[in-house]
Amino acid sequence: MTPHEIEHAAAEPQPANRLSLVDRYRLQTWFLGIIAFSMILFLLVQARFILISLVIAIILFSLTADAITAFSRLRIGSWKITNWLASVGAFAMIAVLLLTLTGIIISQVNTVVTTTLGYTDQAIAAMARLAAWISPEAEQMVETSIRSIQVSTYISTLAGQASNLLSATTLVILFVGFLFAERLWFNTKLENLLHDKAQAKRVGRIIHSIVRRVNHYLLVKTGVSVATALAVYLLMEGFRLDFAGPMAILTFVLNYIPSVGSIIATILLGLVALIQVTEPATALLVFVLAGMVQFVLGSVIDPMLMGRALRVSSFGIIISLAFWGALWGIAGMFLAVPIMVATMIVCSHIPAARPVAVLLSREGLPEIEEAGTVPDEGERVRAAAE
Repeated sequence: MTPHEIEHAAAEPQPANRLSLVDRYRLQTWFLGIIAFSMILFLLVQARFILISLVIAIILFSLTADAITAFSRLRIGSWKITNWLASVGAFAMIAVLLLTLTGIIISQVNTVVTTTLGYTDQAIAAMARLAAWISPEAEQMVETSIRSIQVSTYISTLAGQASNLLSATTLVILFVGFLFAERLWFNTKLENLLHDKAQAKRVGRIIHSIVRRVNHYLLVKTGVSVATALAVYLLMEGFRLDFAGPMAILTFVLNYIPSVGSIIATILLGLVALIQVTEPATALLVFVLAGMVQFVLGSVIDPMLMGRALRVSSFGIIISLAFWGALWGIAGMFLAVPIMVATMIVCSHIPAARPVAVLLSREGLPEIEEAGTVPDEGERVRAAAE
């Protein structure tokens, strides 16, 4: 055997050794990824109160950022509205609006707490009547099971959640105030962070795309939710039912949860009507009318106004609702769609993560903002000066 053949034979196992090292490196990467994902989930759960408040504050800030820029360009004679004055006005408006809504919700919760105990027997009788359609044994079993529930415990929990709402509102207002204080320096910080103006503009376009689409979604949802809540209030007042205000607020809130929110609101409205009326046919009529309102506004008007701005998969929305609902509860379900839209847009600009964006999009073609859709800081300054 020649020295050349010996050297060649000794060199043959090396590719197998290198392949095993690559496999070991990939396995290590997977394990590190799983550990990092577990730590992120742990932090999301443990810090959910602060994170939920921060996300809500960012959404409220993004909703008013463009309006502040527009107001700062207005002139009243020779007097010009400055940027800081527009920011202070927007911050004050958000603070007053949040505190007012919180006060209304707490007052309605107190109304429900003080009057619910009076409807306990009627609620048990209504549930038993529904079970009687199955069998008399089911009626007796349902009545016994409901009477074993400690209603006062759940009412105390509801009152405690209402007090937590005031703390969350205060934290959101503080976050919004700091965001307004930092907004003037955001572009400068972004350029200094990336050390590349072109890259900073690209990131700015991504952020603008997220803000534009999330704002459109929230504005449409708010308008449809207000119309639905008003219709529910008028419906309950027309049938002279109690809890018209609380049910209208609950319908408004639940309509922000896609797909399942309107269904839950309609079922709850039917149950509230069944508890208060003696004829099941009347409760059924209220349920059908509320379902028609939800269908027209949620399945006809909402998609018409939403257009192609959302462009997310319906199955992805359900998965997002389940994931964020498991992490952050009801608040996570409210924020599931905005977070999903932001994730899809960010992944669409990252080649390695583009398959995620394709799976989250409706048609499998996530929209990417074209260059030049967002004016840079110099253009904004020149436009403001003009």
